[in-house]
Amino acid sequence: MALRINDIAPNFTADSTAGELNFHDWIGDSYAILFSHPKDFTPVCTTEFGAVAQLAAEFEKRNTKVIGVSVDSVEEHVKWKADIEAFAGAPANFPIIDDTSLAVSKAYDMLPADAYLPDGRTPADSATVRTVFIVGPDKKIRLMMIYPMSVGRNFAEILRALDAVQATDGVPFATPANWVPGQDVIVALSLSTDDAKAKFGEVDVKLPYLRFVKFSK
Repeated sequence: MALRINDIAPNFTADSTAGELNFHDWIGDSYAILFSHPKDFTPVCTTEFGAVAQLAAEFEKRNTKVIGVSVDSVEEHVKWKADIEAFAGAPANFPIIDDTSLAVSKAYDMLPADAYLPDGRTPADSATVRTVFIVGPDKKIRLMMIYPMSVGRNFAEILRALDAVQATDGVPFATPANWVPGQDVIVALSLSTDDAKAKFGEVDVKLPYLRFVKFSK
């Protein structure tokens, strides 16, 4: 069955460049971003891992842990990290999971249950392992983004989406299109305008169902 928003993120125990870890235990009370890759030593993925390395301080500010998964071994990951760090000019201190068994890729619905890695494989054999998951401290999946092999991920958008997820977590409002922190947010339909005024102050009513308030959390 396909994973959906608000499903509990599948837990797993796996070897990684940071040693053996249990995913839910590793998340702890933080948010987490799990981003997957079809193979080590591939050009687009090297730029993506490099972007994550450069954004380490931004993720830390957001109480968010980042972890990569690739269907190669820890030994290969360690070698690849040297290339990533040379390209990025920053240390890649986040763990990279060893998924040679494909257990994580299959649990996260990125490969069919009967998938296997052929000898002499290329990235095309695991091309569907190109997903970003944002997971909350409650271990629920908050967001998924799936990319094809030819399209590098926009980590500015991933950060923006993470900000929006965190801003709307447990409060009765949503973010409009292209929202960034500091902009107004939309009052949830479950809240009347009078209740919104009492809770948030001034309400800017654009349409009966589209009402904005200043962001505050």
